[in-house]
Amino acid sequence: MKITTPLSKIEEIDHLASAGADEFYCSIVPEDWLSRFGSSATSRRPFGNLAKESDLELALKKTHDQGKQLSLVMNAQNYTSEQIDCLMRLADRFANAGGDALIVSEPSLLGLLGQKGYDMGLHLSSIAACRNHHSAAFFHALGATRIILPRDMTLREIEQISRRYPNVEYEAFVLNDGCVFEEGVCHTIHLPSHLGGAICMDNYQYTYNRIDGAGLSNEEHSNLIHNDKRYAEWLWYRFGCGFSVTEEGYPYGPCGLCAMSKLHDMGVKSVKIAGRDAPLERKVKSVSLVRMLLDRIESGDDFAECAAFAKGIRQTPDLCRHGQMCYYPEVTKKSGLRPHFN
Repeated sequence: MKITTPLSKIEEIDHLASAGADEFYCSIVPEDWLSRFGSSATSRRPFGNLAKESDLELALKKTHDQGKQLSLVMNAQNYTSEQIDCLMRLADRFANAGGDALIVSEPSLLGLLGQKGYDMGLHLSSIAACRNHHSAAFFHALGATRIILPRDMTLREIEQISRRYPNVEYEAFVLNDGCVFEEGVCHTIHLPSHLGGAICMDNYQYTYNRIDGAGLSNEEHSNLIHNDKRYAEWLWYRFGCGFSVTEEGYPYGPCGLCAMSKLHDMGVKSVKIAGRDAPLERKVKSVSLVRMLLDRIESGDDFAECAAFAKGIRQTPDLCRHGQMCYYPEVTKKSGLRPHFN
């Protein structure tokens, strides 16, 4: 099992490799794209990219010198035909420079890349929302060699797809960044915080009214206020617990560490750490967390031992017990730490 890690700056490579990363993924906005389209949307995340295309070649050299691999992300949900032409040229340049894989979401782009016969992988982004073995076969036929599974798939669903269609590699999320909506069908944008941030984080101003025109009862008003508070709490967990960290710097937020031994036993090829635009320290600590647990798994610790270790690293059992921080909450339930909701 590999640890796949986000990259946004050249100088991050040595630190993340030392922490235990095996694979890196990044994106760039080429000059020909920017001058032609006037946007940075070569991928789903228009921010947190390498600064320039020459950085991509340098990143490839540095990762290969470390014995690691580098993937280039081009996973916006939709592209025009002109944008696809531009990305195809970028893919050619990346392949000629020795690139290891492309991460793609749009089926027509994937199909065109698959026809090129590149000597590198084609990884299907989680944005494509491949959730069953039929869709896995479809995307494999287009050229996908690895499928990055969407967030919030259950372990049972992951086991079924990997068992019923073993012809490709599978990658699953393990740490950071929980999409509030289903990312494969979310067509919003992620703006920087000073422009409002992601639309799902907006603090809307609103009032409640009954459709029959009657006033709200005290009970109705109380229930609505309670619901609003619970929703705000849920957002807090899904967006990294306010991007807080432990005293040692380990990040809180969406986490699937307890499930890693299960994913390993299923043959999942890679576990993915999200957060291309996160600070370096958060990335390093995230990799360290996953590496500590993976070392235990590979040394032969069983599921119960690994789950107990995972729950104990950050020494905040209440966050695990609550369940809203979990990518795979069914593990918490089966291990006796049941999520509780009011």
